[in-house]
Amino acid sequence: MLLRLAYLTVTNAFAALRLLPMSDRDKDVEILALRHQMMVLERQLGVDVRVRFAPEDRLFLAALLTSLPRAVLRRFRLVVRPDTILRWQREYVKQRHARTCRPKRPGRPPTVRSIRALVLRLVRENPSWGYRRVHGELTTLGLKVAPSTVWEILRQEGIDPAPERVPTSWADFLRSQANALLACDFIETVTLNGQRHYILAVIEPATRRIHVLGTTAHPTAAWVTQAIRNLVMDLEDARCRARFLIRDRDGKFPVLMDEILAEAGIHTVLTGIRMPRMNSIMERWVQTCRRELLDRCLLWNERHLRHALGEYEKFYNEHRAHQALGQAAPLRAVPDPITEPARIIDLNIRRHDRLGGILREYSHAA
Repeated sequence: MLLRLAYLTVTNAFAALRLLPMSDRDKDVEILALRHQMMVLERQLGVDVRVRFAPEDRLFLAALLTSLPRAVLRRFRLVVRPDTILRWQREYVKQRHARTCRPKRPGRPPTVRSIRALVLRLVRENPSWGYRRVHGELTTLGLKVAPSTVWEILRQEGIDPAPERVPTSWADFLRSQANALLACDFIETVTLNGQRHYILAVIEPATRRIHVLGTTAHPTAAWVTQAIRNLVMDLEDARCRARFLIRDRDGKFPVLMDEILAEAGIHTVLTGIRMPRMNSIMERWVQTCRRELLDRCLLWNERHLRHALGEYEKFYNEHRAHQALGQAAPLRAVPDPITEPARIIDLNIRRHDRLGGILREYSHAA
């Protein structure tokens, strides 16, 4: 529109310059000729014909003719009525006034992006918090935000600003108590001599560290309780403050086992009947052990099985990357990334085989 208006202004300015050398007689003749053309158009098209003007045409005509008195405008033979031109001029003034008086920042200023992200983080980490509780936590952190702002942020993200208070689920219990949890289970496997063996293992859900307590063909109550006593001593040496041990209702777990754990301050939590997901982390390790070791290794006898489990325990705790730990191992942190281009180009990686190449570890050469 502005470009078109500038074009009309320039062309009509040159037209006005062309009128300067003309005499009054020539101008009168041209005016009479234009009036006669208007009469012919009105006779052919009708008086009630509706002519459509572009916005820039309206603005130009309003700027050109509004300086004349209304009585003079009424004597002109125009396509539109004089009142229409005056209305165009009023609309133009109104729009210009609205543009100049419009506030730069209408309404409440927008919420800082970091505060918005913090609100969503608090709700994600604390699902039971309502918008009032989140507002109180922000106030504790020294952030001045209105409760209605918190409510609006949650509503825009499709989160209930005032969630109903529900009992703690099993998944919430596992996440909140991960540092104080242990999980155990039996694994069954068959060696090449046809004998069935039972492997007892315990895992720490917080660190994913595995403890293979032993393997036997006859899991008696005495054998299981002795393995648990050894576990309790190892936990005391490692200063592990476990409070709960999750296990299923297998009959191979004796009652004396729960008493030994209770004396050490560890409460036994039984999973539901046919609900392996309640011990999901341990079940996941059982699946991993079968896929990476038991299904790929020919185990001759119990002695060979113990040796293989010992090697796999070291591999799992000291080298194998875990997604839940950010690709770190339970006993090994993730090394700093290599930023030197020369070291990346001249990589010297060595391989260390365990169990004849079934398990492989890679490391930089010294």
